[in-house]
Amino acid sequence: MSIEKATRWLQQFDAAGRILTFDSSSATVALAAQAVGCEPARIAKTLSFRTPDGVILIVAAGDAKIDNPKYKASFGCKAKMLTFDEVEPETGHAVGGVCPFGIPDGVAVFLDASLRRFETVFPACGSANSAIELTIPELERFSAFQAWVDVCKGWEA
Repeated sequence: MSIEKATRWLQQFDAAGRILTFDSSSATVALAAQAVGCEPARIAKTLSFRTPDGVILIVAAGDAKIDNPKYKASFGCKAKMLTFDEVEPETGHAVGGVCPFGIPDGVAVFLDASLRRFETVFPACGSANSAIELTIPELERFSAFQAWVDVCKGWEA
């Protein structure tokens, strides 16, 4: 199961014990916000895309949406999300639990600027009923991200 992959990954940072598991689903932004008791914007959703260079993950705030022109300017190609059937084989995590922890080698992680307005955020941890509260510096370190990007819209005040 992918929660075990995420747990093993987070152990190297002594953070595995901080994983929250819920009796109900946290597979969507709304459900995750309800489960952790925060505003939906603080859910750090992980979106998966195929680029000419391979699969990438973009971690963005729960209230942000991909802005196609910004995405193309950053990555040089049209935003093409993985299909439902491609997500688990390509990211190591099933839809609803995709996260930047314990992913296959070669999958690049990018953090979207929409997250920077929060002190802490809640990414999933590999299952449709898990999350972890992380500071932005922890998210940077634990996700082994490549770069900050600005590819989303709809979240600006």
